[in-house]
Amino acid sequence: MSFVKGLKCRECGRTYPIEAIYVCEFCFASLEVDYDYDALKKAVTRSQIESGPKSIWRYRALLPIDGEPTVGLHSGFTPFVRADRLAKTLGVRELYVKDDSVCHPTWSFKDRVVAVALSKAKELGFDTVACASTGNLANSVAAHGARSGLKRYIFIPSDLERAKILGTLVYAPILIMVRGTYDEVNRLCGEIAARHRWAFVNVNIRPYYAEGSKTVGFEIAEQLGWRTPGHVVCCAASGSLLTKIWKGFKEFEKLGLIEKTKTKIHCAQPQGCSPISEMILSGSDVLKPVKPKTIAKSLAIGNPADGYYARDAVKESGGTAEIASDDEIREGIQLLARTEGIFTETAGGVTVAVAKKLIEQGKISKNESIVLAITGNGLKTQDAIESSLAAPLVIDPHLSSFEDKVLTAT
Repeated sequence: MSFVKGLKCRECGRTYPIEAIYVCEFCFASLEVDYDYDALKKAVTRSQIESGPKSIWRYRALLPIDGEPTVGLHSGFTPFVRADRLAKTLGVRELYVKDDSVCHPTWSFKDRVVAVALSKAKELGFDTVACASTGNLANSVAAHGARSGLKRYIFIPSDLERAKILGTLVYAPILIMVRGTYDEVNRLCGEIAARHRWAFVNVNIRPYYAEGSKTVGFEIAEQLGWRTPGHVVCCAASGSLLTKIWKGFKEFEKLGLIEKTKTKIHCAQPQGCSPISEMILSGSDVLKPVKPKTIAKSLAIGNPADGYYARDAVKESGGTAEIASDDEIREGIQLLARTEGIFTETAGGVTVAVAKKLIEQGKISKNESIVLAITGNGLKTQDAIESSLAAPLVIDPHLSSFEDKVLTAT
């Protein structure tokens, strides 16, 4: 049973049918899924969710598909780790990592949104899927599309990390590298979507696709014992994940599954591509697009589609934002690895670095619960930190060599 009424404009409120559309024809704002919350409140309970599969599909009633899910059956319900060693280092009492770098088919949170997007694309009768991507989405669409028997066209900037390129090519899609920024790639995909009947997951299927990110918020609340934390620090590229985590908390609150959320949402962006954070920190109502220059390539979106909505979520929650330099990103990656054994990609390094800054600035209380949303695996961005790691010790196969070169050095 579906609880979706249709699509609704995020600005003027006009409603639309359940189709592959994403822009309001009256005000040109983006569309989002419109649910029947009165019916949902009668149907969804904690016990009903807890009895569901250990995946995003335990929240099936709150996701925009009509029938049973057909894609990404093993996506989601990732580890929620109490990070006591990192907490001690940062001087805080209660710290958790929501770790989407593992347990997903392609090792990033994008498996959540793609599971929803491709399930919906199949319901709408598409046989070809496509996307514009900074890397993780490319991996996910290529993999899930392969398992679903769909034809796949993947568009990426030509300067992506080699590991992410290989992590897409292995699934044998049609991969197109564009000499340009992500924003230029995305604009091209919009033009292609207008001419060809393909399901572009982050263009004409975007209203459904974006809903998959809510499940990060759902899982945080459920795994924390049906409550929300004092703070969530989340990296932002388009701004959609941050926005949807907040929406997930608010939906659980609306349905009576949790008490009123008092969580503060904080936006983490890298220096060289921080238009949302800069807008928040300056108190401006204007998002200024930038040309990205950062090692955090998965966050390199200079004109973020959900930038204003991310700003609104941060403001509504009482949160704030910060910016991390390339060196701070590298240190954030290594700090999480050496304290908690979690190897995150550069986007996660941004999250850790920004959390550290906000704690030091007193903008995150040391006595309140904190969750770091870690979005992808470090094996995808090894090149970014290789030069900053200590060299291994090299010895001869003799005890004396070990004692001379290892014991004296350590």
